[in-house]
Amino acid sequence: MTEQQVKQIILRELPAIMQSDREVREFILRLSREQFADKQETVNRFDRVLDELRRDREEQARKWDENQQNWDAQNRKWWENQQAINEMLASLRQHDQKWDENQQNWDAQNRKWWENQQAINETLKSIEALSHKHDSTIGAIGARWGLYSEQSFRNALKGILEESFNVQVMNITDYDDQGEVFGRPDQVELDVIIKDGMLILCEIKSSMSKSDMYTFERKVRFYEKRHGRQATRMLVISPMVDPRAWSVVEKLGIQVYSGAYDVGPATFAPEPEGDA
Repeated sequence: MTEQQVKQIILRELPAIMQSDREVREFILRLSREQFADKQETVNRFDRVLDELRRDREEQARKWDENQQNWDAQNRKWWENQQAINEMLASLRQHDQKWDENQQNWDAQNRKWWENQQAINETLKSIEALSHKHDSTIGAIGARWGLYSEQSFRNALKGILEESFNVQVMNITDYDDQGEVFGRPDQVELDVIIKDGMLILCEIKSSMSKSDMYTFERKVRFYEKRHGRQATRMLVISPMVDPRAWSVVEKLGIQVYSGAYDVGPATFAPEPEGDA
């Protein structure tokens, strides 16, 4: 009989033999116990495995709860940070809105200021043009008034002195062909007063400056050279004399009547003989 046949017989008959023969059954159990745990040991092993699984599950649950708490704390922290960021963004948007409003107001004020400035500039231009026009008009009127005043005073002086004091008053105009007075050839005009051999040369002008004083002195020297006579006195009659001209007046020996002066007979008292 072959080994295969023996195995088949054992597999076929063994279950019945184990049920009927206790000795065989215990023998087989002893053999199998060396390879496989018995029921109680298996139960104990299952219990240990279940205990380990339960402990693992509890540990996992505990770690899960801890992780969940940490996650919840992180979520709360993230939410708080997000709220802070949202509040900051809202504040920035509000600030930007206010900035835009202020910028618009500033732009409007700038435009208003620019419009006002343009209006002011136009007004100033108009005022300047009007002032220039008035200045020109007043200057022209002043020039005419000065000429008319000089001529009126000259005529009045001539009339008073000639009619009341037997004084000869003349307005002399000579031509300076050498340019001794003005630096180039031109007419030289002087008022001449003569009484009893006294020669008084006058300059009657609405205003006199420092340079006018020098010019008058050159006129006098030109007249003396041209007519061969020395002036007894040099008089300037003017309502307005530049303060800087007074030092020149003293140096050149000019007598100045500025403002309201009473020119009476004493003005023409005879000079000592030999001065004429």
